[in-house]
Amino acid sequence: MSKPVAVPALPLAPPPSLWRLFLGFFIMGATSLGGGVIAYLRTGLVTHYRWLDDETFVELMAISQSLPGLNATNMSILAGDRLRGWPGALLGALGMCLPGASLMTAAAFAVGVGGDDPLSKAFLHAIAAGAVGLVTVVGVQLGAKMLYEIADYVFVAITIVLVAFLHVSVLYALVGVGAVAIWWHRPRKTGLPDAKDPEHKEPAS
Repeated sequence: MSKPVAVPALPLAPPPSLWRLFLGFFIMGATSLGGGVIAYLRTGLVTHYRWLDDETFVELMAISQSLPGLNATNMSILAGDRLRGWPGALLGALGMCLPGASLMTAAAFAVGVGGDDPLSKAFLHAIAAGAVGLVTVVGVQLGAKMLYEIADYVFVAITIVLVAFLHVSVLYALVGVGAVAIWWHRPRKTGLPDAKDPEHKEPAS
């Protein structure tokens, strides 16, 4: 039985122009719904535009989640800076925030007019359910590529239990579990002598 052949990952696209970067974030900001914006960002930046790989995306996402503010805005700033420096960070944040700010102004007016309407409530519940599904999907996709050993899944499970069931603050959970994870993944000495060490001598035959 032949073994499946691994499909090589597509190479990264060259850094976009400032206009293309703004337009890309503007489209993602205009089409993302609710808390599923991270899923949209991953699909856009990694899969569609190929501006970032999964490893870089996870690194930037970890930084954005550890900083105050909205994850989507933080990610647009970090990704824009990574791609085109500070002008890219500025235009990325502007493109990401402009659609939402405009739509939220309209939504606030609509909710103020008919917020108690059953149809409006049903629409908001549907958006919330879709956002949960999107976050779950991107979590599974990234976890399959970034979690390498059983201990990584244990850290994920502990974080979920602390936040969801024990109601520990997200900040405290991230700091505590993160510190333990860093200690666990610390560089370890193998105990074997380095052949390049000038003090290491091969035993006489």
